[in-house]
This record gives sequence, C-alpha cells and structure tokens, in this order.
Amino acid sequence: MERVQKILREWGIASRREGEKMILEGRVKVNGITVKLGDLASAQKDKIEVDGKLLTSQRKPSLIYLLLNKPKGYICTCDDPRQRKTVMDLLPAELRIGCGIHPVGRLDRNSSGALILTNDGALTVHLTHPRYNHPKTYSVTLRGKIPHRFIKKWAEGFMWEGKKTLPAEININYQDEQKTQMQITLREGRNRQIRKIAELFGYPVISLHRSAIAFLNVSSLSTGEYRYLTTKEVNYLKELHYQ
Repeated sequence: MERVQKILREWGIASRREGEKMILEGRVKVNGITVKLGDLASAQKDKIEVDGKLLTSQRKPSLIYLLLNKPKGYICTCDDPRQRKTVMDLLPAELRIGCGIHPVGRLDRNSSGALILTNDGALTVHLTHPRYNHPKTYSVTLRGKIPHRFIKKWAEGFMWEGKKTLPAEININYQDEQKTQMQITLREGRNRQIRKIAELFGYPVISLHRSAIAFLNVSSLSTGEYRYLTTKEVNYLKELHYQ
C-alpha cells in the first residue's frame, strides 16, 4: 500500500506536487471513490482512475535506471516551488515527462557527483533505507589543516546529535595550513553529515564531490552527464540489500 500521489508519480502520471493537486481537484478515484490527500492504495490490487482513465499495466512506463554526475547548483528533487534548477532539468524531455523518474536520496545543492535516478520505487526504498548501509565515497576539501585526533574520532565514530556515527574510512590526500584534501567513505547518510561534522570540528567544507555510490563511480562522466545503468549493474544494486 502506497500513498496515491506516489503511485501517480511512479506511473509517470504526474510529479508528487502535481499528483497532490490532482487529488485536491477530485480527479483521482480508487475503486470508484474519490480519494483525499494521504489515502493509500495498491497499484496491483485496486482500481485507480485518473480523469476517468484506468491505470493499467500497459500504461505503466518501463523501468529506467540512470547514473548522473550532478553539478553544483542543482536541487535533488523532481520540482521546486522556488523555481530553482533541479537535477531533472539535466535530462531530456522524454525522461523528465511521463516516466516517473526521481532522484534516489539527496546530494545538497552545493555538492556534486554521483546520483542515481530511477522510477523503480522498490529499488529506491532499498537504496535509501538506513539499515542497508551502502557505502558512498566522497572527495572533500576542508579549510585548514585538520588534526589527526579529529580524523581518528571521525573514523572511529562518535556521539553526534544523539546517536553514534558509524565508522568511516578516511584517507588524507594532501594537507597544508590552508586546506586538507581527503577521501571519506560513509555507510550512513544523515542530512548534510560531512558538512555538519566538518563545521563542528572547526574545519568547514570548501568543496564536496561524491565520487561513488557502492560500486558505481562517475569518473567516466563529465559534469552534468548521465548514462543508463547496465542490466548487470541494476541486478547487483538489487542484490546489495541482501548482503
């Protein structure tokens, strides 16, 4: 059972906000009853109608899986009420419209790098659920020369915002008095985690680039470029949550 607006998004009918508007306008019915915001339904078991047209398996878009090298300055959302640039603006119209594609997880506006986009809702749940702890690797530049004691604390994990952070793999690539360049691999994804911890230690982030999600890296992609994942890559992503 899923929220009806989520089903509309995954079936390529409308974005989440557009789906909410359609529901408020009374254009969506489930089993003959006009739905309200927050109502749940099953796309497999229930009869869902939009403007009198029934959602059928023939209308559902085929599953699509993309890897994007996100540039700075773009928001990881399907639409933004403030009209800021979103990662969907980097895709052609045939992928933006009517496919139900959405970004998997978040990468903040001032960060760049690897981002998966798909219309496979089940895979999105598996890749974003905290219990699966998929590794994500970042190239980070901090302002100043961060001491070894802070690197050790960060790598081992410490109490932060009421919960201990998971151990992180940290390698220092370069340091001088002005900056520290390092690679860090996390197995958790709290909101703006690297930026907040670096700020907490007193060495704020100058730049942050996510180079890889699990086994997928963007070294072959130019900034703003995307590619389709191979069948083998998709199958391996689906297997990750069993490991």
